[in-house]
Amino acid sequence: MDTTMTTPLTQQPAWQALLQQRQALESQSLRQAFADDPDRAERYQVQAAELLLDYSKNRIDDATLAHLFDLARGAQLEQQRDAMFRGDIINRTEGRAVLHTALRNSRQDTLQAEGANVIPEINQTLAKMKAFVEEVHSGQRTGYTGKAFTDVIAIGIGGSFLGPKVATEALRPYAKSLRLHYVANVDGTSLVEKLKKVDPETTLVLMSSKSFTTQETLANTESARDWFLQSGASQQDVAAHFVAVSSNVPAAVEFGISADNIFPMWDWVGGRYSLWSAIGLPIALAVGFDHFEQLLRGAEAMDSHFLEAPLEQNMPVIMGMLSLWYSNFFDAQSQVILTYDHYLRGLPAYIQQLDMESNGKSVDDAGNPVAHSTGPVIWGGEGTNGQHAYHQLLHQGTAIIPADFILPLSSHNPLGRHHNMLAANCLAQAQALMQGKNLDEAKAELAGKALSEADLDRLARHKVMPGNRPSNTLVMEQLTPATLGALIALYEHRTFVQGALWNINSFDQWGVELGKVLGNAVLAEIEAESASYAQDSSTNGLIKLLRQGSLKA
Repeated sequence: MDTTMTTPLTQQPAWQALLQQRQALESQSLRQAFADDPDRAERYQVQAAELLLDYSKNRIDDATLAHLFDLARGAQLEQQRDAMFRGDIINRTEGRAVLHTALRNSRQDTLQAEGANVIPEINQTLAKMKAFVEEVHSGQRTGYTGKAFTDVIAIGIGGSFLGPKVATEALRPYAKSLRLHYVANVDGTSLVEKLKKVDPETTLVLMSSKSFTTQETLANTESARDWFLQSGASQQDVAAHFVAVSSNVPAAVEFGISADNIFPMWDWVGGRYSLWSAIGLPIALAVGFDHFEQLLRGAEAMDSHFLEAPLEQNMPVIMGMLSLWYSNFFDAQSQVILTYDHYLRGLPAYIQQLDMESNGKSVDDAGNPVAHSTGPVIWGGEGTNGQHAYHQLLHQGTAIIPADFILPLSSHNPLGRHHNMLAANCLAQAQALMQGKNLDEAKAELAGKALSEADLDRLARHKVMPGNRPSNTLVMEQLTPATLGALIALYEHRTFVQGALWNINSFDQWGVELGKVLGNAVLAEIEAESASYAQDSSTNGLIKLLRQGSLKA
């Protein structure tokens, strides 16, 4: 079923209405909006999958939301969503279904994708993962000398690395005794520093690469094998210590990995959506398979909400439409993710990859140039650190940068007043962005400073903050496997909503592929016995420096 929109987004009546709405809200004061409507926070709030979204501090009113939802319906958002969950081929440039949601679907026995029922193989893989994890944790599965495993080196790149790493960090309170060490960068330092911390006899190496040929991942895995063999192990012992998540079984077996230690990947799961699959094996090893299952169930709860809730009460839809509102009508070129939980410190980088690799596109699904901006720059960090750095730009910079604040109500590590102070800072930052500080308030603060009228006026202007800076606040009772799963799925679906409205393919990444191709050509020049210097003059000059290993001629 082709669900692409027939009328371009910018020509839809709702788009034109939103252009007028943007002008009407130019003079809106969010501070005044709250004063005029005591129920504003309650009206602009939605709860799902153990998460609460307060979106009342956005530059919106009821008319804005109505037009946004009209725009979503005009773009056939609901039909596009249903097509994804149904297993239709919506990644049309690669001819693939998009079924990461099937990986956490515990309610269906049958789901067809590309002519096959995918549910039995998903369940078989989960059962294999569970057995493997339990054997490692119980000591039934050991290294070649009979010693239990104490460490895991998890090697991947992109989604095969970042998703598991962020989830493992986030679920640290649930960690078992195994220590996880993640390696992605092909910079040898990254691997060497990890290998310094572990013992070859008690280390499991887990390599994740669909093709088993990903340059960085294969190089790191080969170097890890060299390290292992140099410790006194034999090639035959590789089978006891190396595991792969890959669809290229022959290549993995040739490498020395036992076929029993190879877990499948599927074309209908993109890398940045893959932590729910066997790519999540490091997560299960880190926190136990029961907690990995809870992660899946949390994501599934958000899937159900996304599928079933009307658009007006649908959390991913609301967040996706608000993001579009600022990107396309306020020229907001970036969005910031602010996590007020140390365990979630890696989440902004994860959402950065998820959103920017998905929606960093300049042509629509038919290959035509888009007539509007698409994916914004996603960035962020943990609170309260950022308050003493880039929050200055959020409050007084010239750009509007929408913010998402993420806060658990309770900490895994209650310590004195720490969590109350953390939470107070989170709420105060969102409030400050919304209400700002006007000139009269700034002058009142300076009263009694023995300043001349001219100096008072000059200094007060530096202390003015315009306010009206939009933000969402996402709240959970505590960071658990289930709430983490729901949170990640929320951002997956928010990303889908934006791509569906913009009529772009959120599931390919040709910009990533170009760098790989050119990188191989440059590598061949660097390593050639006699370089041909067939690149542009800049690249040729830099290749020459690398071959010389010196800046001196």
